[in-house]
This record gives sequence, structure tokens and C-alpha cells, in this order.
Amino acid sequence: MENPFKVSALDGFSFTYICHMFVPFENLSEEAKVWIYPSSRKFYQPEIPELEKKIEDFITNWKSDDESFKVSYQLKYSRFIIFSAEGSSALSNADIDAQVAFIIQLQQDYKVELLDKMNVCFKQGEYVQYKDLKDFKKLVKNKAVNEKSIVFDNLITSKSEFEYYWELPITDSWYKRFL
Repeated sequence: MENPFKVSALDGFSFTYICHMFVPFENLSEEAKVWIYPSSRKFYQPEIPELEKKIEDFITNWKSDDESFKVSYQLKYSRFIIFSAEGSSALSNADIDAQVAFIIQLQQDYKVELLDKMNVCFKQGEYVQYKDLKDFKKLVKNKAVNEKSIVFDNLITSKSEFEYYWELPITDSWYKRFL
């Protein structure tokens, strides 16, 4: 299969090959499934092109037998890998297993943690922090994190939730119970 992201020239015109699966994030419906993988550290600038190539290769081949399957990804703050997908058929356990196996491989390749959902991601100024829940509670107790702090809810599951509830003040999130 051609790389869907490869730009080629033909008779002086440039175009991009697009596989039947990859679509811009904004073209997916509000009900599209979302998976968020927060990294234990920011990906370094020199790592990002290779990381994006690996992600693009994965999504190009993920569930490639389903013509109706649409998938997109985003790399936010150089720290969050976000997949979104939809199609006429449900994702099978094998499809989910393939995604998790890919994420495990990324963890090994980049020496990061991507699957630990017991950590909290939040902004401190312009920086995104990643802390163990126990350490986050201490930061709240010591007032280093307050009601105005922005947190990321990495447990959301739909594009609509992602757009409206992923990044918000702690008082508007389920983390407010720690205040």
C-alpha cells in the first residue's frame, strides 16, 4: 500500500495520496471513538517526525480490511497521542489488541509510559505536567494546584467529549473532588 502521507509531483502538480481510512480529525463525527495515551514525558523535538511516521504507518494498516473505517490521530503538546476512529462495524478485540500492542512498542522505543491511567496530567503555566495521583493530591494540598488549574481528562471516550471536556479547569472536572 502506498504511504498515504507521501507528497508526489506529476506534470508539475503536487498531491497527497490518501488511503481510504485516514481522515482529518475534524472530519470524524462527534460519536467517533477516542483513545488518549498521555506520555510520562514530553517527546523531544527530534523524536517527533519518527514518532508521527510510526503512528501514520500503524493507522494506515490498522483495520485496513474495512472500507468504512475512518481513523485520525493528533499529537498534542508533544505529549498526548490521541487516536479517533469510526466505522460501520465495531472494533473487535483483535483491533484493540493491535492498538495496545502498538502503544506498548512505542513505550519501549521511546522509554516512556503511555498506558498508566493512574496518573494526572495538568498545566502549570505553559507546561504540561504528568504526576502520580498521590503526588497530584500533595500538590493540591500544598496549593501548587488550585481551582484554576487546567487538567486533562484522559478517560474520555468520544470525539465530542474530547472537544468539550478533555482540557478544562479542575473545578469543571472529576478531579475537583481533590480540592
